[in-house]
Amino acid sequence: MPLYLTDDQAMLRDTARDFVGTEGSIKSQLRHWRDRGCKDGFGHALWKQFAEMGFTGILVPEADGGLGLGHVEAGIVLEEIGRNLTPSPFLTSAVAFVEAVKESGARERWLPGILSGDTVAAVAIDEGRKHRPEAIAMRAERSGNGFRLNGEKSFVVQGGSADVVLVAARTGGSAGETDGLTLFAVEKDARGLSAASERLVDSAMAARLTFDNVEVDADAVVGEVDQGWGVLTRLLNAGRAGASAEMVGVAGGAMDMTVDYLKQRSQFGRLIGEFQALQHRAGHLYSELEIARAATLKAQQLLDEGDPHAELMVSVAKAKAGRTATLAVQEGVQMHGGIGMTDEHDIGLYMKRDRALNELWGDANYHADRVARLSGY
Repeated sequence: MPLYLTDDQAMLRDTARDFVGTEGSIKSQLRHWRDRGCKDGFGHALWKQFAEMGFTGILVPEADGGLGLGHVEAGIVLEEIGRNLTPSPFLTSAVAFVEAVKESGARERWLPGILSGDTVAAVAIDEGRKHRPEAIAMRAERSGNGFRLNGEKSFVVQGGSADVVLVAARTGGSAGETDGLTLFAVEKDARGLSAASERLVDSAMAARLTFDNVEVDADAVVGEVDQGWGVLTRLLNAGRAGASAEMVGVAGGAMDMTVDYLKQRSQFGRLIGEFQALQHRAGHLYSELEIARAATLKAQQLLDEGDPHAELMVSVAKAKAGRTATLAVQEGVQMHGGIGMTDEHDIGLYMKRDRALNELWGDANYHADRVARLSGY
């Protein structure tokens, strides 16, 4: 497929850009909730507005009341979320969680709440300091007609405010193996589940979850027992592609702000945008951003087509978008000079969002290594 949007996708982009730019701006959302120390880190009213716009149903099949669209369309919304640094559970709830449950029995329980904006979902995978899904060690042992969960999960974005947490645990095998994993949809008020919330560098909220003999019934299983790696792979592919799109938005927002500043700031009697060295750096950044956007769009298209090479391209996109976003925010802060180091200016907020998104579901180094491994090296 060509690496550009169709007419319908372009219309969605324009709609999302207007809506998120107005309702999800840095001042009205990120700064508003951060400065009030909001325990959730985002506004539930805006999440309801996302639902009213139909955005939360982009990946939900039409048979379940959604739009039945694809990852390209979800990425369009996520790029605008990144451009405006909008705090929202869209990535974890409407993309990663929906992708995992939309073909399972759990969809009847949870998709209506996602569609209406009444439900927030979290994804609990990692247990260590870095993203290593194959290293999952948390145990789920059979208990009656269900399972008993014991263990801990870290870096669970929106884990403290989620209505449901999708948990990856071992019903068989041992850490390092892909067999023996099972996914469970655990309700927030499950007995034995506790959350210690922490504010991330970008002011979003994450949590360390502790499962102490948490009892769930068989209906909580998403997919097949011991065969959760396939569902987890779909979830991660969707989440990583979505995070790539959001990082493209972060990079684009930072670049736009920086270019505007180059056109306004004067030094030595000239606009600093007239200095050739800065022009070269801005041009290089623009080229890198276009490559990252193309890689991300290609990954989304392959996911929508069910192409076997999609997993490889998703890692290409995550690595490229991560490094491009880092370049954009670093160049932005440096070209803004001293003011770029202050909290009063928004450019530094882009650097903080970049750091959080880079770590989510694998940083650039993780995915560069994964590209090599998937390519046979």
